[in-house]
Amino acid sequence: MLSEATDRPGRDTQQPGQHAANLLDGFVPWPEEVAARYRREGYWQGRTLGGLLRDWAERYGPRTALVHGDSRFTYAELDAAADRRAAGLQDLGVQPGDRVVVQLPNVPEFVVVCFALFRLGAVPVMALPSHRRTEIRHLCELSGAVAYVVADTFDGFDYRDLARELDAGVDTLRHVLVLGDPAEFTSLEKVDAEPRATASPDPAGVAVLLLSGGTTGVPKLIPRTHDDYAYNLRASAEVCGFDESTVYLAALPIAHNFPLACPGILGVMHTGGRVVLAANGNPPEAFPLIEKEGVTATALVPPLALLWMQAAEWVPADLSSLRLLQVGGARLASDAAARVGPTLGCRLQQVFGMAEGLLNYTRLDDPEELVTTTQGRPLAPADEVRVVDAAGEEVPVGELGELWVRGPYTLRGYYQAEEYNRTAFTEDGFYRSGDLVRRGPTGHLSVEGRIRDVINRGGEKVSATEIEDHLVAHPSIRDAAVAALPDEMLGERICAFVIPDGDPPGLVTVKRFLRERGLAEYKLPDRLELEESWPLTSVGKISKQQLAAELARRIAPGEPR
Repeated sequence: MLSEATDRPGRDTQQPGQHAANLLDGFVPWPEEVAARYRREGYWQGRTLGGLLRDWAERYGPRTALVHGDSRFTYAELDAAADRRAAGLQDLGVQPGDRVVVQLPNVPEFVVVCFALFRLGAVPVMALPSHRRTEIRHLCELSGAVAYVVADTFDGFDYRDLARELDAGVDTLRHVLVLGDPAEFTSLEKVDAEPRATASPDPAGVAVLLLSGGTTGVPKLIPRTHDDYAYNLRASAEVCGFDESTVYLAALPIAHNFPLACPGILGVMHTGGRVVLAANGNPPEAFPLIEKEGVTATALVPPLALLWMQAAEWVPADLSSLRLLQVGGARLASDAAARVGPTLGCRLQQVFGMAEGLLNYTRLDDPEELVTTTQGRPLAPADEVRVVDAAGEEVPVGELGELWVRGPYTLRGYYQAEEYNRTAFTEDGFYRSGDLVRRGPTGHLSVEGRIRDVINRGGEKVSATEIEDHLVAHPSIRDAAVAALPDEMLGERICAFVIPDGDPPGLVTVKRFLRERGLAEYKLPDRLELEESWPLTSVGKISKQQLAAELARRIAPGEPR
């Protein structure tokens, strides 16, 4: 007979910090005295993510947890599936601390695999379906991944071809697990065995490696512990008012921090709600699901939110069940924010967060002005926020500065990035976010851009985000991105890239519009480029670098830039 400590597979059996010596190499933990305070104050509760699913299954067992197409999974079924998958992975030799790159679309197996890894103490490395050879090889090599989990095909791409390249070139990779037709690899469906009792991982240890959201280059890895991520999802669900009646549409790729745990699918499950998985967030896919499942909440990035408001006029669907639309990932212009309620008939919640930790939410009872003009205030009472100038000195309320932060769910260092961490963090543990913000008297933050998203036009510093906010207020512009172009005389000039809504405006018209809105002359675009869609970075953000590079290739030799 099994002892009380191990009588059920996946039971949390270790005390916080018990195996601190076994933390992953390359992980930067919180100082012990700080960690002790977070435990004492209740932010960290010593529970693992795999243990949380066990709790939810016991509490909500027969309730529907997950919907995908015609398939429905109860909490009890997900719990049992995670146990069987964990045993199957263990039979393959996956051990506590091993890293596994998970590149799956929005399907139930994503949830099952991740919880199986959580229970083993192995670490999922979150990859997006849009990633290709450059990003995936980087993630495998940086993490030292022992396994790679993919679908056979998705959205017209065969991931087995990518797996073949990795299998031949990544020394640490031992297994490729394929959902669907595995070809010469291992079928994920056959990674299955009778559940067995295992010691629970240390709650202070790394649970998952998320991807940084930088605008260029390959992503860095963000270590999130069981303790801090459990608080992240739990507190987010409370702020957002999620409960058993919540029906959440997962429209963004769920490997992203936002739809995963802010509150995302994990926050919904914490409250006993129901998650509906969508292949994507495009209105023809998402709107019928809202009507069919009675979706009450979802999360979008600004370009999708703008598209939804436009599509509400021509996609036939009843959206009346939708009560809350979260918008985050980038700033939603105030003019667009004000249209959400009247157009979609739901409450807007702006979210400014980062996979590195800090989350800001507008609250459900905030005045409308704060909801439309700010990106929220910090989630945790223990979030320590500084807004500083170039010298690191705090600026007065309302002044522009860089956001620095530390707290119970904000990392103390990127994974395996010792040199980068020296400049990304202060000596006393504050994360230098690179975000330019203003903090209002209520503590709400308004995001003005990135330090590197400032254009130096003839010595005048111009915020690209400020111009973008004005541009999207134009009735013929659906979305906009502003970037710098090199210029011999001015140093940099301003180029506005816009996706038109109807008849495209010309540069003269756009300048007149911006002048009428009170924008200074030196902030007016020098060039206007029309786009059909945005090139995206490896983490799904608009790649201004690629926009500028493509424009440079289009400009004829000798043509003024």
